[in-house]
Amino acid sequence: MPDFDFFGRRHQGPGGPEIQVSFERQRRDMVQKQLASRGISDAGVLGAMSRVPRHEFLHTTFRHAAYEDRALPLGEGETLSQPFIVALTLQSLQLQPGAHVLDVGSGTGYQSAVLSEMGCVVWAIEINPALADSSRARLARLGFGQVTVTSGDGSFGWAVHAPFDGTAVAAASAEIPEALLRQMRDGGRLVAPVGGAEEQMLTRVTRRGEGYQHEAVAPVRFVPLKRAG
Repeated sequence: MPDFDFFGRRHQGPGGPEIQVSFERQRRDMVQKQLASRGISDAGVLGAMSRVPRHEFLHTTFRHAAYEDRALPLGEGETLSQPFIVALTLQSLQLQPGAHVLDVGSGTGYQSAVLSEMGCVVWAIEINPALADSSRARLARLGFGQVTVTSGDGSFGWAVHAPFDGTAVAAASAEIPEALLRQMRDGGRLVAPVGGAEEQMLTRVTRRGEGYQHEAVAPVRFVPLKRAG
């Protein structure tokens, strides 16, 4: 049957029962060998990542590598983070079902899908309009109805839906944008890579009234946060 890649281009990609069984097996292995064995213990994160079809969020050229322990290209300088980093980000947010979450730099929608599968209500921002449009269609097709996608500059957040219980940022900047901090709920958490091109630290920020507590999570390497203009 004809299918479409994440920019909406038609192709004849493989998708028979044998392929789907293989993907399911790879997904189980990913959760056990890459996540649980390396300290990911949040049952919500592990369960969601065992169910969300990561390969659906990649161009067919890279679907064979969907469950490998590496980041994969999305085109135009954007990437899909490796599974462990997605899991570490979401575990660090310490989310409960029903949490309102902002997903900045949402790409093709994979992390938003995992958040939705965890029972969160998700607002996703992607600066690339083509990715945002295709992500919106894909998430709807796959049944992730608790995700709302827009195209725009994620550094400004999405004030109309604030405050957020959690904010996940999938691109690096020297400092966390002030707008994202202001849109956090008291007690809410934000996880973002902070630093330059050569050295970054995945950082968790917890809002305490009018103050913010910063904690280092792990050294990482993300693409830069793109801004409008």
